[in-house]
Amino acid sequence: MQHTRPGPWLIAMAVLCFGLGLALLIGGVWLAALGGSWFYLCTGMVLVAISVLLYRRKASALWLYAALALATLAWSVWEVGLDWWPLAARLDLVFVLGLLLLAPWTVRSLTREHGGGSDETTQQRNQAAYRRVRIPLASVLVVTIGVCIASWLTQPHTIEGRLPDRHAVLDAPGGSMTAGEWPAYGRTGKGQRFSPLAQITPDNVRGLDIAWHYHTGDVKRGKSDPEETTFEATPLKIGERLFLCTPHQSVIALDASSGDEIWRYDTQVAKDLTLQHLTCRGLSYFGGGPAAPSGGAETMSSGTDVPTASAARHATAARIGPVSDRCDAMLFMPTADGRIIALNPDDGKVCKDFGGGTGQINLWEHMPNVKPGSYYSTSPVVVTRSLIIVGGTVLDNVSTHETSGVIRAFDVRTGELVWNWDSGNPDSTRPLGEGATYTANSPNSWSISSVDESLGMVYVPMGNAPPDQWGADRSESEEKYSSSVVALDLETGRVRWVFQTVHHDLWDYDVPSQPSLVDLKIGGKTVPALVQATKQGELYVLDRRTGKPALPVTEQPAPSRSQQGDHVSLTQPVSKLSFNPPKLTEASMWGATLLDQLACRIEFKRLRYEGRYTPPSTRGSLIYPGNFGVFNWGGIAVDPQRQAAFTTPAYLAFVSRLVPRKDDKTFYVQGNKRPFGSLPALNENFGAPYAVQLYPFLSPLGIPCQAPPWGYVAGVDLNEGRIVWMHKNGTVRDSSMLPLPFRMGVPSLGGPLVTGGGVAFLSGTIDNYVRAYDMATGEQLWESRLPAGGQATPMTYMGSDGRQYIVVVAGGHGSLGTKVGDDVIAYALPPD
Repeated sequence: MQHTRPGPWLIAMAVLCFGLGLALLIGGVWLAALGGSWFYLCTGMVLVAISVLLYRRKASALWLYAALALATLAWSVWEVGLDWWPLAARLDLVFVLGLLLLAPWTVRSLTREHGGGSDETTQQRNQAAYRRVRIPLASVLVVTIGVCIASWLTQPHTIEGRLPDRHAVLDAPGGSMTAGEWPAYGRTGKGQRFSPLAQITPDNVRGLDIAWHYHTGDVKRGKSDPEETTFEATPLKIGERLFLCTPHQSVIALDASSGDEIWRYDTQVAKDLTLQHLTCRGLSYFGGGPAAPSGGAETMSSGTDVPTASAARHATAARIGPVSDRCDAMLFMPTADGRIIALNPDDGKVCKDFGGGTGQINLWEHMPNVKPGSYYSTSPVVVTRSLIIVGGTVLDNVSTHETSGVIRAFDVRTGELVWNWDSGNPDSTRPLGEGATYTANSPNSWSISSVDESLGMVYVPMGNAPPDQWGADRSESEEKYSSSVVALDLETGRVRWVFQTVHHDLWDYDVPSQPSLVDLKIGGKTVPALVQATKQGELYVLDRRTGKPALPVTEQPAPSRSQQGDHVSLTQPVSKLSFNPPKLTEASMWGATLLDQLACRIEFKRLRYEGRYTPPSTRGSLIYPGNFGVFNWGGIAVDPQRQAAFTTPAYLAFVSRLVPRKDDKTFYVQGNKRPFGSLPALNENFGAPYAVQLYPFLSPLGIPCQAPPWGYVAGVDLNEGRIVWMHKNGTVRDSSMLPLPFRMGVPSLGGPLVTGGGVAFLSGTIDNYVRAYDMATGEQLWESRLPAGGQATPMTYMGSDGRQYIVVVAGGHGSLGTKVGDDVIAYALPPD
């Protein structure tokens, strides 16, 4: 006979099981009603029954719990196999609670006889019952440990392989350029992010150490800065100097071998700008030389006086600082108030002969809907022998009354306008007459363009017309050029070809990254190719002469039901070379515990989800991949010698919920988080029928609802169009509640670098590390801790001391929440 009253410990265990069981029971009923798994409901019922048995001091509670633990293990393996992190989310609470139930003070409370005294017979019976009751549950927990160990030894998300060591060089990596230089954002106008330098190899890269460390002094300045205030710069290296820009628009020259500051220029941007982003990804460089014909098109002045709006005049009337009378070479700096400033790389002074004597171009010329800060070039401009070609970012999802996404070409020496390509008026590229304006609200190009001067084309990655999630009112030209790669003729600005990556884009799948131009051997023929990475995970390989696919692209069915009043495309283009993830299922849901995993399953069932290209809806749609993108502005790095690409796919689901608007003034989605000062009211979509709520698909604990990995590095054979190797990459050390370096695979933002020595570098993962990888196999070879988030693309060059340097910018990223910094760090092998 047992005691009728349990002790305090047993009461605590009963209450714990009852509380957990009740939560699972209530949530399980909700999930089952939505058509989901019955496991949680049944588990909740069993835990409630166990709590009653514990309170009544019934030893059968442990037997019943053993059966529950075994059923949970079997169900978990059935759902996700031997995949450790999904298993852990299903088993952790059950396992820990099982250990507590096996604790001696629990078991003895259940097996000690009433009035058991100290006689030997009673003690023996208690000991026998103690051992007998523990065996089933202990055995199940041991089996659980064995299954977990087995899962640690498997790599279900890994692809192992080896890229070829070297092909015949079809694409001269540097041309006439010195191998040790880095004079353009992607090293050349082809955007490969490849350097032929080979001093650093897989055999010696572990010897890299910090050579110098520079602080810019530029950090976020409080509430007046937008959330996405980011240090994303990739420095240029020309001669013995590095040139970079900072988030608050300073331009800095450093000694390339010592990191010492040589000069600094403050662009003195206008105040109170309506900024969605505050960043500068890099500068552009013109090396001088003989002038080339600009095509003979009519030109116009680009001085500081802007007749369209006094606000725009204010934006370009800022004092520009000391002037250089002669600039044989020039640096071009895009500013947050809509200017392009030309600087002398020798001394940082403004080039007097550029921009009609002002040293700058005013990008607000002929723009509609002038709101300083709502348009500027966040990315470096394209520079050719005769032109600079400029796109710009237009505010996303603020209103339907934004400025134009026009692409313009200016004379590289004078800053005079040569041609303009307005997607709203695509056939007329001559400069506009006085009083005329470009098409409002047209698709823009905020990312980096590439250029092939031998073919006479610039390749422009396009976004779509705002708002992103509502397309019923888009014009025919907006439909044609949105989310496309557009090849423009360098001489005239006219369209040579267009390739659309998404039809009727409702997902913010704008083309985010610089196209990479490389000559490939495909099907036995040499093809001048363009490789375009996209947010939805496609790598399109096109013939850059014609825009026709060099690797197969097929139109595949897409979800067909749109929000009332809009429409969708019934098919979408899918490349042979695709990082499109498997479709999410209820079993794909994750969480730190059974409870938040249950919450994720409930939300998954409540949302509309029919796979990739599920349209936004008032119900709320699950968008996967989300608008963070499988690939974003960092793009990929292409090794022309291996005919291969180093890529960094990321996988995060987002929720897109349309919110009906009744007027054009009410804040429907900002709530209590309305923008400070002049910052824009993002996602309100004033003028459209819907605002939009956009947010990552997270559990109540703030971790992704989809199971990891969330980020990889992958090597791609571009000739054959196949993924050769793919490994999860990065840890949650800097992004989890517990700062533990679990290697779960995390997203990155910022591009990779590939070198002729067969080593790739990446610093953009959301843990604060720069890492080196074997290009052939993807093996991680080296890592170094960064003082802040490294959301920028590294670069490399040869110093005057004969050492190859790797430079990383570590400044953090506001939207990702990585640590803010102002660091520029150079690594090199020890001197001989």
